[in-house]
Amino acid sequence: MQPKLNRLLRALAREGLDVAYDGRVYTVRLQADPHAPPAEVLLPPDLPVEGKALQQLAALAALHHPDGGRVKQVRATPDFHPGDSGVAIGSVVHTEGLVVPGAVGTDINCGMRLHVADIPVDAFLARRDAFVERMKGHYFFGTRDVAQGSRALEALLRDGLPGWLLETEDQPLGMAARVDLGQLHRESGRVHLGGALEGDPAWAPTGLRREGVVRDPGLATIGGGNHFVEVQRVEAVVDRARAWAWGVREGQLAFMVHSGSRDMGKHVGRTWQERARAAWPSGAPHPASGIFPLADPAKVREYLKAEATAANYAFLNRLLLAELVRQTLRELFGDVEAPLVYDVPHNITLPWEGGWLARKGACPAEEDQPVIIPGSMGATSYLMRGLGNAKALASASHGAGRAHSRFSMSRGGAKHREEDLGLTGVDCIAMRAERRIEEAPAAYKPIGPVVASQVDADIVREVARLRPLMTFKA
Repeated sequence: MQPKLNRLLRALAREGLDVAYDGRVYTVRLQADPHAPPAEVLLPPDLPVEGKALQQLAALAALHHPDGGRVKQVRATPDFHPGDSGVAIGSVVHTEGLVVPGAVGTDINCGMRLHVADIPVDAFLARRDAFVERMKGHYFFGTRDVAQGSRALEALLRDGLPGWLLETEDQPLGMAARVDLGQLHRESGRVHLGGALEGDPAWAPTGLRREGVVRDPGLATIGGGNHFVEVQRVEAVVDRARAWAWGVREGQLAFMVHSGSRDMGKHVGRTWQERARAAWPSGAPHPASGIFPLADPAKVREYLKAEATAANYAFLNRLLLAELVRQTLRELFGDVEAPLVYDVPHNITLPWEGGWLARKGACPAEEDQPVIIPGSMGATSYLMRGLGNAKALASASHGAGRAHSRFSMSRGGAKHREEDLGLTGVDCIAMRAERRIEEAPAAYKPIGPVVASQVDADIVREVARLRPLMTFKA
């Protein structure tokens, strides 16, 4: 074993962790709770190990409830890093008899949506400025018109995208009047779970529960953090048969959306983290991690319905963000189909082997399912095929993972030269100049080893690679 690794393991042991490493997978458990299931992190040796993230993962594995239920398995993907809420990004937890609202957090159904378009890249770049001006208006300055009928919004929150489409056909408002609703119906099979979960409109914030026309300022917005809309070029196709079946060909233009449920998710996530704490049995010791699971079956059902409501909202948010790109491409280039490849969630709780599987910053990777792993705005993104690896809880990374916090990137004394940040040649359109620095490629781990480690572990197979042309950050 390398001396550096020996020192790391000894340091983690002093912090109360039992840690082992076999050259590919870290196994971690709290020393104070030897009966908890060991948590596993797939992490290649050339990527950094963060003790705080391992502490968070081990604490998640040790969760239990005085009224019963248990954590059965915990895994983490190679983009794994500490989370602000006490749950590491990249965590996947399999539970029985309990659910953990904090294991999903407040950015419910943050996820990815990928389209391709048969537009020559040179032709697109020739009209780059016209495209950017239109999109800046939509994303930053409110020129988008996302008015919703109250019936359509209620149907969305209750039934997901299918409900929204049915009601919108009867009363298309705003930009929906220009959308090809038939195409959206045909593409619904390319949305994970059909974009349809069983929600409850009563969980919507007060501002969304009104009669008549609803103008929600959160819909079709990118959000902060690592969320983005990016225009790309399909640089290479590796699995030609699979790419052809998914409509992906080398040289195509592509656009990728990364966003979630915005204020809707914050409302549901914060409410239920507080409810889980309030429901904790009186006199029982609180979890040291501050993460409170739910074990009461009625509360579990109510939470899952609330989470589903926010997830339905996120599916529409990504759809509308993508439709703004598709409509703008049609304005500039005529009759462009720009079909959907896939839309997949990252932060969500779903049924799994008689219990529940909660992902936080991890992508479902079921057998033959499209998996989208974005790089930084200066690096390659990957379209992969899931292999349904049960040991990995059928989950893959949702990106490369941060190497440096936003604060450390923007603080005084940090290197801000374009070449140091990896921003040379990067076309980033943002409202605030500091967003380019906070989200610069240098803030992220290299995407290559993250993807390669998952291919080697039989979690995913590569289908295509995409290179960024321009990235929109709010």
